[in-house]
Amino acid sequence: MTLEPKRQLGFIQTSSIIIGQVIGSGIFINIPIVAAIAGNVWVAVFIWFLGGLLWLPQIFILAEMGTAYPEQGGPYHFINKAGSPFLAFIYTWTAFLTSDTPTLTIIGLLAADALSHFFPLLGLGIYAKMFAAFLIVLFTVLQYRSVKSGGNIQVVLTFAKLFPLLVVIIIGLFFIGDGNLYVKSLFLTSENNPITLKMITAGVAATIWAYAGFLNILYTSGEVKKPVTTLPKALIGSVLFVMTSYVLISIFTSAIVPFQDLISVETGKFINPFKYVTGISDIAGGIFAVSVFISMLGVMNSSIITQPRLEYAMAKDGLFFKQFAKLHPKYLTPSFSIVFQSAFAIILLFGELSDLLGYFTLSYVLQNTLVYGSIFWLRKRDDYNPKYKSPVWKIMGAISIILQLYLAYGAFLAYPLGGLVACLSLIFTGLPLYLYFKKGKSNEIESE
Repeated sequence: MTLEPKRQLGFIQTSSIIIGQVIGSGIFINIPIVAAIAGNVWVAVFIWFLGGLLWLPQIFILAEMGTAYPEQGGPYHFINKAGSPFLAFIYTWTAFLTSDTPTLTIIGLLAADALSHFFPLLGLGIYAKMFAAFLIVLFTVLQYRSVKSGGNIQVVLTFAKLFPLLVVIIIGLFFIGDGNLYVKSLFLTSENNPITLKMITAGVAATIWAYAGFLNILYTSGEVKKPVTTLPKALIGSVLFVMTSYVLISIFTSAIVPFQDLISVETGKFINPFKYVTGISDIAGGIFAVSVFISMLGVMNSSIITQPRLEYAMAKDGLFFKQFAKLHPKYLTPSFSIVFQSAFAIILLFGELSDLLGYFTLSYVLQNTLVYGSIFWLRKRDDYNPKYKSPVWKIMGAISIILQLYLAYGAFLAYPLGGLVACLSLIFTGLPLYLYFKKGKSNEIESE
């Protein structure tokens, strides 16, 4: 008897996984980066709005393809069914090596850094990495045993992480008149240099880490209840919610924090708006540390739910190591894939955070290019019958592809070259592996 995953994730759980994976206190890392690139408070806010707006065409395309093929490992299937098993393999291999797995690594380090406020040893390299590894192992055990329990935990973590973000917005309302949002011109930086398209491009690329994660729910499509209705509602609703949240958080964080302080934050470090609030400044560090920690737990939990399902789907097709295609006989989770990916994330703890962010960004936009491009071939298939159809799909598809190439260029402007070069090098390692698995699959077919 062939084991199959059970559909156990409802609309609330599905939406919580999406929002929980996308929204994190990591935005307080990206707000200073975007502000420094923009050089202007309101240009930075516009970049956050633009970063979310550019996701809408992509979400429409994802919702359509997701309802056509609501299976585990969605993006892998989209590209494969579009006619290119090779590119489907490269997509999955690239995600495994350079975006999905490093997400766990980055989140683990940020969680450790948050708690270093209470436990200074966690701010030191080896102790931070040990604690990050502990968190990865903890959530791996939880997701190993049950996707339904993992989804329920995600609902709780998502609501918990949104509360401090709401508090920032409410407090920020009282700072509107303090002058931090004042600019001499919308077209000049704080140093009176002109705002350029190049700056906006780099700024939008710097939002990728904060906005990334919407399509990952499609890795888990085979475990979503009523996917043809649940997926479009959850995807479209989530992107609108996240975009609105980020714009508001950007505005009110900038209202609370003087712009020069904002742009002076070291890359990879958080800006804590609470420490600028009279009356709670003494305990601001603790408040923010707890908020960030809870947020990171939410991202880690949702990431371990979704990411291993991608390698599972490819392995079932015979294009990856057979162990990844196994479901646990009792829990019906891709147990080996979950454990292996988490182990690899722990190995990556010995890299540099700034390199990992750039590494992630370039990889992510290149992967997305393959996913969105596949719709032009899927639309020609006889078995392509999506229940949700994107408005003006050709335009939306073309916009989505162009945006990815545009953001790839932005990644080279915004991040260290070392991480980007490492990313490209690892992508190319997929070619010999694909040939190996393809040959093995061909031999199996011949022997039958």
